[in-house]
Amino acid sequence: MAGRLAADGESFVLATVVRREAPTSAQLGDTALITRDGEFHGWLGGACTKDLIVREAAAALARGAPRLVVLTADPNAERRNGLRVLPMTCHSGGTVEVYLDPQLPEEPLLVIGASEVADALARMAPELGFRVRRAATGAADAPEADAAANAGVPGAPYVVIATYGESDESALRRALALEPPYVGLVAGRKRFEALREALEAAGVDGETLDRVSSPAGLDIGARTPAEIAVSILAEMIDVRRMRTDGARAARTGREAGTRDGTAIDPVCGMTVSHDTPLRVEFEGATFFFCCDACRQRFLATPEMFSSSYAG
Repeated sequence: MAGRLAADGESFVLATVVRREAPTSAQLGDTALITRDGEFHGWLGGACTKDLIVREAAAALARGAPRLVVLTADPNAERRNGLRVLPMTCHSGGTVEVYLDPQLPEEPLLVIGASEVADALARMAPELGFRVRRAATGAADAPEADAAANAGVPGAPYVVIATYGESDESALRRALALEPPYVGLVAGRKRFEALREALEAAGVDGETLDRVSSPAGLDIGARTPAEIAVSILAEMIDVRRMRTDGARAARTGREAGTRDGTAIDPVCGMTVSHDTPLRVEFEGATFFFCCDACRQRFLATPEMFSSSYAG
């Protein structure tokens, strides 16, 4: 399944039990795969761990970074740097430590041009998680740019035009039609101003052209083709991080564990409605519960459960 998801450009999380303390049904080396949609495939110790691991997997995907979590009935014994402590809700108790490894698809990058900057980009970009497609020119009579942009890679590609002036107007028109998350043009400001006037005269609106980064790249004093490529890749990474952070912020509610009018019970991990009267205010946050038993368990040791849903 992991191979199919990777081939389809889908992100997912591989979860592995790396430590256990009895009593728990999870065994060392047990694994599971969690999709971006929250589908759970595998075994990590039963229903009492599943919901919490699915939520933590979603957070790992949003941040694009692995995380180490432990589900335990004794959180004070598990405080270590880099370890995220979650409440063990199984009545049997025990401790399960799980490593969550997000598998992120390569993002498509279309490099238009046969210049030294284009060559440098094509060499460096794969190391940063970009799948490169090349097109020598973006001229209207050269469909290779369209073919490269749609060569089996899901999602709109990042686009960099480094043709040194050859068919820049056609290349920009083609690039903008793809609605890319980033389009950079390797050209001087005066050159881009002239191109902008020509494209606006041809009917391209100003807001669309405002998305073009030209001169492409962050201002790091780059001079050589390799340095220019580094500055462009840095700008692309900045865009990628902003997109990730924006997606994460859109998923973050104002109340603890909230999302789209629902909340996560911090004790059992179930999803409950904000309409429930079973709620508790603690340290400036509102926590919601599926039943009074979970609410009473939270009230007995709120610091144990609330820390699991902080940030």
